Amino acid sequence: MTSFLIGSQVNRKVHKSWKANAPCAFCGVISGELPSYKVYEDEHVIAILDIMPLRPGHTLVIPKVHCPRISDLSPEYASKTGETVSKVARALTEVLDNPGLNVVANQVYAQAVDHVHYHIIPAPRLNEEPPMVKKDPPTRAMMHRMEFESREELDEDFAKELAAKIRAKLSHGPGMLSHL
Repeated sequence: MTSFLIGSQVNRKVHKSWKANAPCAFCGVISGELPSYKVYEDEHVIAILDIMPLRPGHTLVIPKVHCPRISDLSPEYASKTGETVSKVARALTEVLDNPGLNVVANQVYAQAVDHVHYHIIPAPRLNEEPPMVKKDPPTRAMMHRMEFESREELDEDFAKELAAKIRAKLSHGPGMLSHL
């Protein structure tokens, strides 16, 4: 899956809210200079809906310290980020009623924003797969490519509703805190 991901970054379309010469889009989100759909925030970490989601619910968990590489992240921020990944993943699976998900973090290789961040991506539901044009069933690589290429900008109304549901789960779930 990663080979076509890398190629897709060469001339990647930058979201309209990101300034062309901004030092870091995620630092802009963290400071409030750039818009986002927050699902969680505390003093160390922020979690937002991805603006170009692979699937509905695709969420990013971002430490509030600018650090390009996971391997350079301090133990404190690494711990807090990991805790948040777990909390958000739990809330997301409950809101979407889908226990399947992938958690991905890139370092340099395929990293579109030069700031540590984890993707929490809900798994596709087998009965909701898009219809295929070919007679032969697609290979796994073909399915990944089709899914990646079908990404569209996040719908604002859908994002607001989904973010609110996730925040509600985070603030009412067992052992979960939300500071928004």
